[in-house]
Amino acid sequence: MISTLLSRAGGADGDPAPRLVYGADYNPEQWPRAVWEEDVRLMREAGVNLVSVGIFSWARLQPAEDTWDFAWLDEVMDLLHEGGVGVDLATATASPPPWLTTAHPEILPVTATGETLWPGARQHWRPTSPVFRRYALRLVRALATRYAGHPALVAWHVNNELGCHNVYDYSDDAARAFRDWLRARYSTVDALNSAWGTAFWSQRYTDWEQILPPRLAASHPNPTQQLDFKRFSSDALKDHLRAEREVLRELTPDIPVTTNFMVMGGTRGMNYPDWADEIDFVSNDHYVHPGPQDRDELSFSANLTSGISGGRPWFLMEHSTSAVNWQPVNVAKRPGDLVRDSLLHVAHGADAVCFFQWRQSAAGAEKYHSAMVPHAGADSELFRAVAGLGATLESLAPLAGSEREPARVGILYDWESWWASEQDSHPTSLLDYRQEALDWYSALLALGIRADLVTTRADLHRHQVLIAPVLHVVPADLAKTLTRYAEQGGHLITTYFSGVVDEHDHVWLGGYPGALRDLLGIHIEEFGPLLPGDSVELDDATTGTLWTDRITVTDSGTEVLARYRTGEQSGRPAVTRRPAGGGSAAYVSTRLGVEGLTSLLPRLLEPAGVESELPAEARGSVEPVVRRGAGGRFLFLVNRTDDTVQVPGLGGDVLVGATGADGTLTLGPRAVAVLRQPVA
Repeated sequence: MISTLLSRAGGADGDPAPRLVYGADYNPEQWPRAVWEEDVRLMREAGVNLVSVGIFSWARLQPAEDTWDFAWLDEVMDLLHEGGVGVDLATATASPPPWLTTAHPEILPVTATGETLWPGARQHWRPTSPVFRRYALRLVRALATRYAGHPALVAWHVNNELGCHNVYDYSDDAARAFRDWLRARYSTVDALNSAWGTAFWSQRYTDWEQILPPRLAASHPNPTQQLDFKRFSSDALKDHLRAEREVLRELTPDIPVTTNFMVMGGTRGMNYPDWADEIDFVSNDHYVHPGPQDRDELSFSANLTSGISGGRPWFLMEHSTSAVNWQPVNVAKRPGDLVRDSLLHVAHGADAVCFFQWRQSAAGAEKYHSAMVPHAGADSELFRAVAGLGATLESLAPLAGSEREPARVGILYDWESWWASEQDSHPTSLLDYRQEALDWYSALLALGIRADLVTTRADLHRHQVLIAPVLHVVPADLAKTLTRYAEQGGHLITTYFSGVVDEHDHVWLGGYPGALRDLLGIHIEEFGPLLPGDSVELDDATTGTLWTDRITVTDSGTEVLARYRTGEQSGRPAVTRRPAGGGSAAYVSTRLGVEGLTSLLPRLLEPAGVESELPAEARGSVEPVVRRGAGGRFLFLVNRTDDTVQVPGLGGDVLVGATGADGTLTLGPRAVAVLRQPVA
């Protein structure tokens, strides 16, 4: 769908052929009218063929409750269409205008401590406010009515980064909506009491009106109440997404609808796999966080976005050309980073590469955030790099619409385990669910092995190996699915603090790892978390931190792959594997980090026969990703290093990059090559 969006606007030159989308958020309302025509000219020069418009324009579009101003947007839409640039038109509901919050301060969010979040920034609205919903949908209806037939319109952009700043609201509106959500989930107060374990600490409820969000309390709030509030908060935002979408589908049934997710870093409040079916195509925003795993994290997030999208092509709605403005130190990107970051998203399924934003702002909170046209103007190294990327993306048009080729290894990423495993009152507060998953991913990259990030909604049997780090929440049905997966020939690998609780955050009794205990053939009576700075040695020369388990092997077929050499568990199993039907189930009881996992993984992957597809010289230095479609098999080779890497000939036509006379491909520092190979 994404690759054909431009046909709605006639393509950049009236050409309806599929191509990759290239563009940015465009905010013409920040600039004098004289700048707009220059913008369109530079867009054509850079190869831009689509922009997102109107994201934060509510106050301009509706200056007062009964006053509308569409004239400026009419002109912008016309100019863009004349320039061959399609429009992803935002509903502009992300930030209410001052007149609305002055008239209706009851739409403002409230924190867990009872503080009101006031206007002056953005996203100052309650997802459950009926007043906000009424005004927001009125705006959506006005926009859809006016632009339903405009030839520039190719897609609708609902709100913006839903939940970025207002995912958790503890207001009275939220309390009422939370109670309604709980009634729908549990039907009776008695069923809720059972699910929440309210016999503990005299919390038993006798009436729905007694139930509140987990506001600031004297001690630790009920853990299931916390988990349900996370579920509810994600659902409340999803409900707002649906409400706007329904208006758009009523008035413009042929225009696809999307909203931009934030699959990156620590953004965890929105259950994106649960949202994916609500939109016509998945979109994502991603910004690099400088650090030792920065580009691995970018690859991880892009990979996970593809998993959320079910393997179908998706839309990179925002990333940065260079520095951002919101990190403690905002470092500019190095030469080559802009192209590598962009093409790494394309490798993992993005059919659109867009930035925040087109022209760097002269005022406001994001004036130091980079853009396609920087403060220095078009005569700059940055804009020349932007135009160069546009030409590269045009050369990659043949892969538009292709899907990622499934990898033999899958990494299971579960939002509810992420939420529940990091709540308070646990064996350790140092556990980092996402970091553990990222470490496994980085270790696979270090071995040159492709892996897919998948969710519990995916067909897990597509992968010969399934790694499920910290799979803390395991309902009975999921336990059966994983058992069946292993018995039918799959090889499951899981870790510490997995299988421990059910969907109500109740412990599976009888010993850990609870729901997975029989499948793994082990029994754990007590956890052994480690203090900060403490570590243990394993007899395979790896080092564990954060966690240890007091493991007893309960099945004669369970093999001990490594034992603890030091620490309280010295001599006890640290890594185990049990045959199960045609497959196996392995358990890693400590945090080994990237280096330790890189050492261990070959043994864990051995039963499945999984090895790198890369030549030995390129393993670890190069990340391979494959997309496959009608146009061929597209092999991306991404240099993970700051050194030049030589890759022996792999065959195929070189779309990006160049080979020597002997077919060897030279990848410069941070470079990307793309080969088109025949489909087998």
